[in-house]
Amino acid sequence: MSDADRLLSARWIIPVEPDGLVLEDHALVLCDGRIAAILPRDEARARHPAAREEAFPQHALIPGLVNAHTHAAMSLLRGIADDRPLMEWLTDHIWPLEQRWMSECFVRDGSDLAMAEMIRGGVTCFNDMYFFPEVTAQQTLRAGMRAVIGMIVIDFPSVWASCPEEYLDKGLALRDEWLHDPRLAFAFAPHAPYTVSDEPLLRIATLAAELDLPIHMHVHETAQEIEQSRQQYGLRPLNRLKQLELLGPGFLAVHMTQLTDEEIALMAATGASVAHCPESNLKLASGFCPVARLVQAGVNVAIGTDGAASNNDLDVMGEMRMSALLAKAVAGDASTIPAPTALRMATLNGARALGLDADIGSLEAGKWADVAAIRLDGIETQPLFNPISDLVYAASRHQVTDVWVGGRRLLENRQLTTLDTDDIGRKATAWRSKLQARA
Repeated sequence: MSDADRLLSARWIIPVEPDGLVLEDHALVLCDGRIAAILPRDEARARHPAAREEAFPQHALIPGLVNAHTHAAMSLLRGIADDRPLMEWLTDHIWPLEQRWMSECFVRDGSDLAMAEMIRGGVTCFNDMYFFPEVTAQQTLRAGMRAVIGMIVIDFPSVWASCPEEYLDKGLALRDEWLHDPRLAFAFAPHAPYTVSDEPLLRIATLAAELDLPIHMHVHETAQEIEQSRQQYGLRPLNRLKQLELLGPGFLAVHMTQLTDEEIALMAATGASVAHCPESNLKLASGFCPVARLVQAGVNVAIGTDGAASNNDLDVMGEMRMSALLAKAVAGDASTIPAPTALRMATLNGARALGLDADIGSLEAGKWADVAAIRLDGIETQPLFNPISDLVYAASRHQVTDVWVGGRRLLENRQLTTLDTDDIGRKATAWRSKLQARA
């Protein structure tokens, strides 16, 4: 083994794998941006006397959180059309604004705003679906984060592309350009069954199989979507996607609030994953994802925030808590989705859903050093009996003090190191003035 660069020692290290494990007074041994070992603190010091140690005596170190579904640039639309059902929100407010204002500049500034918020909340990797994905990719690299960039596809034209074929061609060209950067991965991102027709979906199924790329799609978000599909295709959306051969281990279905027992069994049989976005589902009154039933069936369930336009934040720690609590209420069972399961959903399950679990999602030797340090000595988390319980049920994103991606520090004592918060704030204020004048 090469000599270690650094030691990150902490009161607790929670590796996520194996489930529920808490290591007290241990250290992460880092080498070239990856985790070389996890050792008792004194042993790590003895084995690597030349390594620089950074100590976190009141913290828990956890894997960086994975936001399994978002629309980063939509942070500029935060709070602009609140308290409306999904289709009214989209068709009467969001889509007209996007048609007027969508541009590279909008996506650049919105992505920077989103990443600043996510890093400060302990998120190290996000799965994005939006227009101008090349801009989000560039800004992700500038910020030092990790992202899965959605190669968006939708039937109708936008300022970015005129037809499904152009969306696909531009997305694939972007993927080819950044193929070898370890911080970027790519997924096909057909928007939803009601906005993408059969022909482009068939091409996506073929390309995903040939290129071994995941597919990221809104599915079964509302009862209205189900009824529309039955009228148009004679099938519920998930069965239509099955016929089109999209379902499989690389398929990530977002929302999934309308599910039968047979559809849950289908998800389990195909190995597909679900991105659960509880706060967005609640705010848009879309319904309740049956998380407990999915987990019991063996379906991999990850956690996403959706965009800040429908949430209205990108707080994965908050979503983690909501996921656990809401699952208990929906299932009528207080024992379902215990704290370690909720933490896994926000970390390793998200990595698995994106095909990245060999490299991120847990603190294990050989994986990238994507790490969040969360301070647990405050009044809000005392007395502390179980650090995993505190992380899920008591702590907040404001207790995240430090964040690393590939061993590079992006947050130091609550201060961003790669993004200029003052500049981001000025640009957000300028966009507010433009968007307020939309009428």
